[in-house]
Amino acid sequence: MVRMDAYDLDDDPRRIQNDAVWYWLSTEAYWGRTRSRADVEAQITGAWRVVGVYRRDTGEQVGFARAVSDGVSFAYLADVYVRAEHRGHGLGKRLVQLMIDDGPGAHMRWMLFTGDAHGLYRQFGFTEPDETAMVRAARTA
Repeated sequence: MVRMDAYDLDDDPRRIQNDAVWYWLSTEAYWGRTRSRADVEAQITGAWRVVGVYRRDTGEQVGFARAVSDGVSFAYLADVYVRAEHRGHGLGKRLVQLMIDDGPGAHMRWMLFTGDAHGLYRQFGFTEPDETAMVRAARTA
């Protein structure tokens, strides 16, 4: 656990508040609104690692990130958020740092998809893919 101002960042999966994550992803995240609650809960349960951000005074969860990995050589960072009213305290940067640099995947190749947070992720060494990367887009039913 990491203490930061009035917040705690913790990678204990037992602390994740599924209601808080579901609410934010289903109402605020441009990338998460098509998933069902069961989908989100399955993703949290099946994650290789999760990190939550919590208000120290109330224990309320105000941020989240999850990763999928083989545990050896690669990891995928997903569903990173800090609720708008808690931004401006460096929580997003610390959340990503705890997930990718301070955890068991510091030596791995990390990947992610984002439509709006390129500046944040560039600070952690993320760049646009080169000629060695390929992506297959999701297929619609």
